[in-house]
Amino acid sequence: MMASLTVIIILIIAVMVSGREYDDTRDAEIDELLKKLNKPALKSIKSPDGDIIDCVHMKNHPIYDHPLFKNHTIQMRPSSYPKGWNKEASKTQNHSMGMQLWTINGKCPKNSIPIIRTRRENILQAESVERYGRKYPNSLPQPKATNLPSNTTNEYAIVTVKSPQGKIHGAQADINVWKPRVQKRREYSLAEIWVMGGTYPSRDTIEAGWQVFPRFYGDDKPRFFIYWTADEYRKTGCYNLRCPGFVQVNTDFAIGAPMPKVSVMGGRQASVLTTIWKDTRTGNWWLRLGYYQILGYWPSSLFNNLKNGASEIHWGGEVVNYKEDSQHTSTNMGSGRFGYEGYKKASYFMNLEINDEGVTKPPESLTPFVTNQNCYNVIRNPFHPQLGASFYYGGPGQNSMCK
Repeated sequence: MMASLTVIIILIIAVMVSGREYDDTRDAEIDELLKKLNKPALKSIKSPDGDIIDCVHMKNHPIYDHPLFKNHTIQMRPSSYPKGWNKEASKTQNHSMGMQLWTINGKCPKNSIPIIRTRRENILQAESVERYGRKYPNSLPQPKATNLPSNTTNEYAIVTVKSPQGKIHGAQADINVWKPRVQKRREYSLAEIWVMGGTYPSRDTIEAGWQVFPRFYGDDKPRFFIYWTADEYRKTGCYNLRCPGFVQVNTDFAIGAPMPKVSVMGGRQASVLTTIWKDTRTGNWWLRLGYYQILGYWPSSLFNNLKNGASEIHWGGEVVNYKEDSQHTSTNMGSGRFGYEGYKKASYFMNLEINDEGVTKPPESLTPFVTNQNCYNVIRNPFHPQLGASFYYGGPGQNSMCK
C-alpha cells in the first residue's frame, strides 16, 4: 500500500516538474519572439483604440531579419505603374480609407515606419508560438466545377479569374467595409483580394483586405491586414509584419490597425480601393490604398510561382467555421446579409480590374465559387459605367437553411 502511494506521489511530482519546465520553455520562446517582433522604437504612440504604435527606423526594418534580405536595398517608390493605375491624386481627393485613429496622438518621424506592438497576451492566444500570426495549411480556396457544400473549416463566397499562363500582373477593387459578428474568438471573417500563383498544393499568395479576428487582435474591430505565403501556408508567410516579407515604406499607416470607417446598415457606406501590382522594372509586388497611399511591397524573390506573374485572382469573403456543438457557425460574412439584398445591405466589391500583360481592364469573365450557398452567397452584377465589374456577397451563417 505504502509502495503504491509512493509511486503515485512520484508521478504527481514528475508531472508538476515537467509542467513547470514546459511553461518555462514556452515563456522563453514568447520572450524571444517578442524581442524579434518589437524592434527598438524612435517613438511610441498610444492609440485611443488601445494599440501601441512603435515608430521603427528603416535601418531596423523587419525585412532584414529574412535570410534572403540581409543586405536588401529598400525601394522607396514604385518604378512603374500599370497603365490606368498611375493616378497621382492629390491628398485632397476623397478616395482613401481615412486617417487611422492613432495619428490623433502623433506621427512617426521621417525614415521610420509604424508597427503595432505585439503583446504577450496576443501570442498566448495562439495555438502555439510557432503558429502565431500564420494561417493553417491547405486553407486556400479550391474552386470546383460545382458549388457543393464542403467539409473544410474555411468557407468562401468569392469570384475568380484565371490566366493559366500566369500573365496577370495586378488586381484592384473597391472593398466594402463592415463589422461582422464573429461567434467564437478563434473564428474570423474577412474580405480580401487574393493574388495567386502556381497550382495546388504549393501555391503562392499575396493577400490584402480587412478582417475581424478576435483571437489574433484581441478585439472585434475590423482591421486592415495583409498576408503572404510561398508554400500554401505550410512554413512560409504570415499576417501583417509578424514575420519578414512585406517591405513597408509608408510612415503614416499602421498595418493591422482598425479601419477608420465602417459601413452602416441602410446608411453611409465605407470602402477602401485596394491595388496590388507587379513593378515591371524590379519585379516587386506593390500595395496601394486609394490613389496615393503606397504602403510597400513584397519582393519578387520571396516567391516561387509569382516571380513572373499571377495565374489567378480571387475577390470576396471568407469565414472560419469550427462547427461548435456540431452546428454551423453564426459568424457573419460581410454585412451578415445575403448578396441579393443589394446596396446598403449586402457587402460589395466594385470596380474590379486586372492588369493582364500590361493591359488594365475589367475581368472579362468572373466565375463565382461558394462553399455553401445556404450560409453565404455571391450575386454578380451587370457591368456598370461607374461601378465597373462588381458583385454583392455575404450572409449570416447559421440559419434555418444552414445548420
